[in-house]
Amino acid sequence: MNCSQAVVTGISGGVDSAVAACLLHRQGYRVIGINIRILDTPADNPSLQPSRLVISDHPDFQIPVFSLNLSAKFFDTVIRYFRDDYLSGRTPNPCMVCNKTIKWYGLLEAARMLEAEMIATGHYARTSFSDSRYRLMKGCDPEKDQSYFLWMLSQADLSKTLLPLGALTKPEVRELARTFGVRAAEKKESQEICFVPDDDYCSYLKNSIPGLEKKVAGGEIVDADGNVLGHHRGYPFYTIGQRRGLGISAPEPLYVTGLDASRNRIRVGGKADLECRALTASGLNWIGIEAPSSPFETAARIRYRDRESPCTVEPIGGNKATVTFETPKHGVTPGQAVVFYRSDEVLGGGFIDQTHQP
Repeated sequence: MNCSQAVVTGISGGVDSAVAACLLHRQGYRVIGINIRILDTPADNPSLQPSRLVISDHPDFQIPVFSLNLSAKFFDTVIRYFRDDYLSGRTPNPCMVCNKTIKWYGLLEAARMLEAEMIATGHYARTSFSDSRYRLMKGCDPEKDQSYFLWMLSQADLSKTLLPLGALTKPEVRELARTFGVRAAEKKESQEICFVPDDDYCSYLKNSIPGLEKKVAGGEIVDADGNVLGHHRGYPFYTIGQRRGLGISAPEPLYVTGLDASRNRIRVGGKADLECRALTASGLNWIGIEAPSSPFETAARIRYRDRESPCTVEPIGGNKATVTFETPKHGVTPGQAVVFYRSDEVLGGGFIDQTHQP
């Protein structure tokens, strides 16, 4: 490693990104912090501006930090996607889209402006290079592994990326933060969507889309045979697997099993109706392998906290594939991501479009 190599490091104000920056500084890199602004007044021509963020109070870790206002791009690529997915009856995952279109985009733009060679983030994942490919690997701490959220990254992205926390656990990171004098050492983690107040996405949608409730309220709640069991308050306010708040009674618990935006309907059924043997995914991005042309066996997650399950991936053209699981999965949700793994390596992923019952 060239000790004068410049690394643009994302700084969010949390402990993980601060420790990532300090670790790189300690390793001899010339670290420049970038705080990407996403909820400010949009800037016509985003440029780097000095930031008041201070990473550490320790004299050895006085790392300069600049801000980059990407609020307009965030609205166009993340918030619009979030709204559109809910309105189409899907359940979006804004964090994975933000990683690709805002965080990596912004850091690479900042690196270009500053003529830096590499970028870095505080994600719990790892990279490697072998057989002429950059590879994305799970973080060593299974409780913090964030590789699921990074499936959209390209070979070009990974070729410039350092992930200093990939081999560490969260307790180790907090201990390093204390050693480095990081101000955010004891800061609690947030699991909320950053632009949704109080993590209340229903209120957010109502407030951000005028007239939404009038447009979608009062549709039918039906069973698998199309029998009307009740009426809902708006299909965007329900998710697959939801049990509470349906407003209908039945001899056995009922769950949301499908959202039909075109007919303003919600389908419900028993727990067994949540089983899914196969799904169709689109927008596939392959990292660890070339885009496959024939079926192959691997393992996949269908949500962040899911365990990998054996499956067969069959390409069907148009950057799509059918994924068939050996054992049915529960609660597979259109709009979320299916991410493929080979042991600790992320092979790629895609957006879940449709589910298929056993």
